Amino acid sequence: MNKTLNGHFDKPEQAKNTREDLIAVGIPQDKIFIDEHHQLIKVIIPEEETRQIEEIFERHQLGKA
Repeated sequence: MNKTLNGHFDKPEQAKNTREDLIAVGIPQDKIFIDEHHQLIKVIIPEEETRQIEEIFERHQLGKA
């Protein structure tokens, strides 16, 4: 089952760097969405990968959205 994780970023660099890390761990680019207007990054992943993505969000200091 898939789950969507959302993170709030303050600076565009946070979203860019987070996206690069997500791709590096194997998340497909088409499962990563950046909404610059609302400063949100959304990732659609299998539920078992949730912890890994949360750790990446924490590393980039993204707030929970």
